[in-house]
Order: sequence, then structure tokens, then C-alpha cells
Amino acid sequence: MNILRSVAMALSMFSRIPMPKVEWKSENMRCMLAALPVVGIAIGLALFGWARLCAWLDIAKLLFAAGVAAIPVLISGGVHMDGFCDTMDALSSRLSPERKKEILKDPHAGAFAIISFGIYILCYFALATELGMDNDACIMLGVMHVMSRTAGAILSSVTKSAHEGLLSAFTSSSSRASAVMLAVWFLLCSGLLIYINCIAGAMMIIAAIITLISCRIMAIRQFGGMSGDIAGFTIQLSEIVMLFVMIFTQKAVELL
Repeated sequence: MNILRSVAMALSMFSRIPMPKVEWKSENMRCMLAALPVVGIAIGLALFGWARLCAWLDIAKLLFAAGVAAIPVLISGGVHMDGFCDTMDALSSRLSPERKKEILKDPHAGAFAIISFGIYILCYFALATELGMDNDACIMLGVMHVMSRTAGAILSSVTKSAHEGLLSAFTSSSSRASAVMLAVWFLLCSGLLIYINCIAGAMMIIAAIITLISCRIMAIRQFGGMSGDIAGFTIQLSEIVMLFVMIFTQKAVELL
């Protein structure tokens, strides 16, 4: 039952999917980070349904790409995008780690946050126009959202928190079982990606690992540790990097 409560808490915290109210107890939070990839499954199913609808109605690629860019943000409620924008705002300030942490806590969006959001969405939309509407492409896209959240949860689990907050509460309550579940999530995603497309899948896995390591180094050097905003930044960055690698690898293979 605690696992189901953790899943409900993860869905209510990191998505707009209606969930029954669960009391915030330590035992309920124990597997919350490990349940974060479930949000990626919900996004993947929504994207698969959108792709099938667009293929059935013969929708133009531009409208299909707009849905691919918008659906993850709509389902997640923009919670990870908010972290991406706050982190970019802090990194662009080029101030001391202490001042950067203060910027992360600031509820107002700075100019660099807005600029970063615009560039991100533009690039994501442009990349999505190159996606196919076939089952393999849609499944890989869905797996990408599961893996990005797994990467964000893993990074949060293995990196100390920069300050007290929700993330530190989640990580302090996490158990060894949670770490094992995250490793299983990552292995399952990796196996599925390679099964669908060996070369593109392998490159996406490498890209996810490199992004995870880079974000950990950045979090420690620039902020002195992890925070919820940096976790959101990691998730969003992982997604667009994997999408970029997926598309460009497939294009390169077609030319050979």
C-alpha cells in the first residue's frame, strides 16, 4: 500500500492528473522519487494517443509537433519547466553560489528564464517536426519521458541537497528499495530503446548518462548541491538532448 501511496503522491506532486489525497508521512514518501517515472508513462501514453489521432485524421506535421511540445508541459503542470527556467536564470547571473541559490528560491521569473524557455520550446518544437507518427517513434518518445524522470530522480538520490526543502525531505525519506527501483527503471528503459532501435536507442542512453553526470557536476560546482529546481532542469535537459540525439542519429543512419 505504501508504494501505491507513493505513486499517488508522485502523480499529484509532479502532474495535473487528479489523485486521491494522501497524507504526507515518511513511510508514504519512501518510494516517491522511484515513482516519478510513472508520470513519464502517463505522458508517453498521451503522446501515443495524440500521434495515433493525428495519423488517423491526417493532421499536418506542424500541428502534430505542437502537441508533442505542449502535452508534456500540460500533463506535468510545467513543474519541471519551472525548475529549468529558474536554474537557467541562476546560471546566467554568473554570481556566487549563495546568490545563485537565492535566485532559485525567487518566485519571480527573470529575463534569462523567459529567454531560455522561448529557446527551449522553439528547439523542441522544431525537433518534433522531424518525428514520425509510427509506433516505434512514438514508443521511443514515451520511453524518453520515463528515462528523463528516472535520471532526475537518480541525480536527486546520489547528490546532497543544497538547502532544506521538498527535495531534501524526499531524499531523506528514500530507502534502498527506492534506489533499486530507479536502477530497474533505467535498465528497463534502456532495454526497450535498444530493442526498438539499436543504434538510436544506444545513443539516447549515452546522451542521458552524459547529461546526468554533467548536471551533477554543475549542481555541486554552481550551487553546492541539488535542489528541486535543478532536478527539473535535469529532466528537461535530458528530454531535449535525447530527442536531438534520437532524430539526428536516425537521419545519419539513413544516409549511410
